[in-house]
Amino acid sequence: YARGTVTAFSPFDARADAEALRKAMKGMGTDEETVLKILTTRNNAQRQEIASAFKTLFGRDLVDDLKSELTGKFETLMVSLMRPAYIFDAHALKHAIKGAGTNEKVLTEILASRTPAEIQNIKQVYLQEYEANLEDKITGETSGHFQRLLVVLLQANRDPDAGVDEGLVEQDAQVLFRAGELKWGTDEEKFITILGTRSISHLRRVFDKYMTISGFQIEETIDRETSGDLEKLLLAVVKCIRSVPAYFAETLYHSMKGAGTDDDTLIRVMVSRSEVDLLDIRREFRKNFAKSLYQMIQKDTSGDYRKALLLLCGGDDE
Repeated sequence: YARGTVTAFSPFDARADAEALRKAMKGMGTDEETVLKILTTRNNAQRQEIASAFKTLFGRDLVDDLKSELTGKFETLMVSLMRPAYIFDAHALKHAIKGAGTNEKVLTEILASRTPAEIQNIKQVYLQEYEANLEDKITGETSGHFQRLLVVLLQANRDPDAGVDEGLVEQDAQVLFRAGELKWGTDEEKFITILGTRSISHLRRVFDKYMTISGFQIEETIDRETSGDLEKLLLAVVKCIRSVPAYFAETLYHSMKGAGTDDDTLIRVMVSRSEVDLLDIRREFRKNFAKSLYQMIQKDTSGDYRKALLLLCGGDDE
């Protein structure tokens, strides 16, 4: 079931689109409007067909042409739209761990929010594209409990959602309570194991039970008992277990709130969720932040970059 804003375009003609794109980028100046209209209204599978038709007709690489004709954030957005989903995630992870300093935010966002099946696919694509093992790369660049939870998530072995055992719910809630609030210091390992391996429906019940036992939301305990990258990752996992769309609505809100915009995050989320659950994300955004995602993008961005983001957003919820 897809709750994306971008769906298959019909009637679709890959050749006609390829010809329109070539015409838009040929010669002096570029017709950005045509480029953004075509690429934001076709789904990823169709964009791949357009790229293939482009190469067949003109002997040119569409992505290379986009890179040479466009600039700045608009270029980044258009090139991102051309990457198939798993390659997009693998590419984002590669860039998060290469060179000096690691971008923990990207590791956290992707590994906390993707399903086990998606993570398996990302690992496979990473190996094909970069001839390297994603887990090895991540363990080489991270450390401590943060690294351990990332490794647990990378195993993609979360229990399947099959009926909830109330006895185990009670037990897990008690274990978490004893590992955090009741302990001098924190037993991070217990949090990592339970939050990283139990099924989604089981954990939702555990969070309710935890609240009953302790009088705290699990998020409050994580906030008090852990810090730094581990805290951010645990919170992201909890938020995604409660609701992935709500997690991304909050991520988008923070990417645009206050002075300056975190364009990397804005582009990453808008592109990666446009065919998955962006309609749900919009709904959560409107509910939680008293304004629509559309309005916030409109206020926070400009030019062709803004036009393209608004087309991906797919409508205003006011």
